[in-house]
Amino acid sequence: MTQFRSHMEDALAEARAAGARGEVPVGAVVVDAAGRVVARSGNRTRELADPTAHAEMLAIRAACAAAGSERLTGHALYVTLEPCAMCAAAMAAARIARLYYGAADPKSGGVAHGARVFRHPQAHHVPEVYDGLCAEDAAALLRDFFAGKRN
Repeated sequence: MTQFRSHMEDALAEARAAGARGEVPVGAVVVDAAGRVVARSGNRTRELADPTAHAEMLAIRAACAAAGSERLTGHALYVTLEPCAMCAAAMAAARIARLYYGAADPKSGGVAHGARVFRHPQAHHVPEVYDGLCAEDAAALLRDFFAGKRN
């Protein structure tokens, strides 16, 4: 059995890089069943002029491309912020096995808040969900980013 290793620090590094590019600082990392990082990304919605270019979506797309499949069975996704409904639906469609996220998102979240995608009978697949990993670090990145926008 493989020993658990959190990859949230990798996701936080992607979030910091996104923030440095002027994007909302959210980062995501996809890890295969053997614990290897197979894809990573930060938000790129502004850079790509694409409202679907969330960190999770980009990381899932890259992981699927690397796997040569639309299914990521056995894979885990680490993301710094609770995924929105769009990203949660993509995780279900990709059959992500485990979701680990940092900060809760009461405004736009789609897992524990809002749409609660995985609780719907229409969800194709429901991953194991673990929340609160490095939550304060992830929340601080977001607070600092938006405080800088207000000043």
